[in-house]
Amino acid sequence: MVFLLLDFLGTNLDKLFSSSDNSNPLMWLIWILPIFIFMLYGQRIQLHVTSSEINKDLEKLKQYRDDTRKELISYVKNTVKPLSDPAVILDRYFEYFTIMPVDMDPNGIVPKIKHIMRTREDTTREQVKNLAPNITHLQASQIINILEAVTTLHLLYKMVRHFFLTAKKQNNFPLILPLQMMMPFIMEEADALKTAISAFKQGQPIGDGIGPMIVGKMMLDTEKKSISFETVLSEKDFEGRKLCLLKAEGPTATVGRPADAFEKIISEKKVDMLIMVDAALKLEGEDTGSVAHGFGAAIGGIGTERFEIEGIATKHNIPIYAIVIKQSIKEAITLMKKEIADSSDKVFIQIQDIIRENSKPGQCVLIIGVGNTLGVSQ
Repeated sequence: MVFLLLDFLGTNLDKLFSSSDNSNPLMWLIWILPIFIFMLYGQRIQLHVTSSEINKDLEKLKQYRDDTRKELISYVKNTVKPLSDPAVILDRYFEYFTIMPVDMDPNGIVPKIKHIMRTREDTTREQVKNLAPNITHLQASQIINILEAVTTLHLLYKMVRHFFLTAKKQNNFPLILPLQMMMPFIMEEADALKTAISAFKQGQPIGDGIGPMIVGKMMLDTEKKSISFETVLSEKDFEGRKLCLLKAEGPTATVGRPADAFEKIISEKKVDMLIMVDAALKLEGEDTGSVAHGFGAAIGGIGTERFEIEGIATKHNIPIYAIVIKQSIKEAITLMKKEIADSSDKVFIQIQDIIRENSKPGQCVLIIGVGNTLGVSQ
């Protein structure tokens, strides 16, 4: 800013001194005083303006957090009829934290992360089930998903508030600049999480459920069996090939444990090819519901599931093919759009083409529908 002001000063000095009023002290004050004020206090003025903008978003974040918290407590009270006030238990959960294992020596860190995250998931599941004696598995899964959304909003609010107050306390303009640049992305995620609560409460399919939906359609008229925790498997024939169809067990709000299921399947039979179908974050300018075909384990999360799937596939020399359906972060966790649902026919044709081109009759193909199977049966 200082350089811009100096440039402005230099550009206008000639006009100032060539003016017929150059002897007028008032003209000097009009031109020179503001320039020196901005040179001395420009950064503080910018800090004030930027802080005002961020403070508005911070207040909106706080409102999102409070509204979703009230919505969650109201949903629990009206749906599962708890014996006591659930607010105390739920508020305690909002402050839960997870300490990642020591990574100075990365060898063997993935099993440690998996253990810690499974402990968190299992504990949360048991605490939610203890809210009421008559709570169903579906209701518990919906509450867990809403709880995760509210907790994420709570964490976003605390982190933004921390950086904002630290920058203001120190009058540190460079510290607040990164926060200003990140706020549009933070607010986009926060808005998506707030909107997602409605879909979770009503048990409706979300955009991330397109993978399980496609594989679930392929499972119609087949016998399903539980293969791992909240994960189901069925088999069918396709042009002389044996298809093993795997997805999370719907219509509960879960992603299942596909890596555990893959490990169990490979111990029982030879798998010649793996196809994974999942939602993927689209780039700006890409169409919602557009389909892309690639290679590798298409699965999100913190990485433990993908690590295990890649390890099993590498050990047994199984090629991995991926089909993804593009969508934004908001579309992924809110009610599934028509464009996303309509992509299922196109994906089904691509799956058939991949099987025909890369496998032979008599071989076994494992197809995994990856994603949150809320509202999607099999």
